[in-house]
Amino acid sequence: MRAAFAACLALVISAPALAAEEKDGAPKPQTIAMEAVALPVIANGKLLNYVFVSIRLDLDPKADGAAVRAKEQFLRDDLVRVGHRTPFTRNDDYTRIDEVKVKTELMRFAATVVPSGAIKSITITKQVSQKLLTLPSAPQARRTEIIP
Repeated sequence: MRAAFAACLALVISAPALAAEEKDGAPKPQTIAMEAVALPVIANGKLLNYVFVSIRLDLDPKADGAAVRAKEQFLRDDLVRVGHRTPFTRNDDYTRIDEVKVKTELMRFAATVVPSGAIKSITITKQVSQKLLTLPSAPQARRTEIIP
């Protein structure tokens, strides 16, 4: 008896939401918030920092969100691998990564593991630097003469 009452109550509560979906007829936009990825900041062959990046994938409304979610680990793995091979380091800031390079790489790799057109856009929602760094100052010209 209680189970039947609970089922009826759940149906009554969810009915307005179901009706709203049916009235629009258009599927709701889907997004996937990827787990944070630690990307290296490398300059002159030296590891200087890590930047923890949060990424949101905006999916096509017709895309299979569960299939894309299942491939998230491969997307993160690719970013880390490429980030060590050809870093996403910015020349003007060692506490942030180059967002355009990250988005480009993610879209390039996503085309190989998720259905074509499933990801509409990529947004970098947050960047947190492990260390607070400043850019190195320009090297000073060394004097060769000795002044007594």
